[in-house]
Amino acid sequence: MTTFDAETPDTMSPCWNEQGLIPAVTQDHDTGEVLMVAWMNAEALALTMSQRQVTYWSRSRQALWRKGETSGSTQELIDIRLDCDGDTLLLQVRQNGTGACHTGRRTCFFYAYVDETWQLTEDH
Repeated sequence: MTTFDAETPDTMSPCWNEQGLIPAVTQDHDTGEVLMVAWMNAEALALTMSQRQVTYWSRSRQALWRKGETSGSTQELIDIRLDCDGDTLLLQVRQNGTGACHTGRRTCFFYAYVDETWQLTEDH
């Protein structure tokens, strides 16, 4: 029998870091494949939820970044979850276009640790 923590609150709010950001793990809704990890601020999260098209916060550009704006590889929001601590988002998306990675790959996770080095595992 599974027991749950009786102190778990019924509602939760995002816990933003010192820069006002929260990490967002992005997963393919149909396959469960992790596509990427990026950051969101409150405005990016609000836009994502209202428009159902994923928008992130670019730390390097210090600007909102609507996924696929230039590449055409957009992400349609299917579901969004907040973890038990409120400090990480899980976005389940329908990935459109060639992929989530800026390299043109489907996922950003294409290096595997093999023989004590990080090696490219796929190249397409």
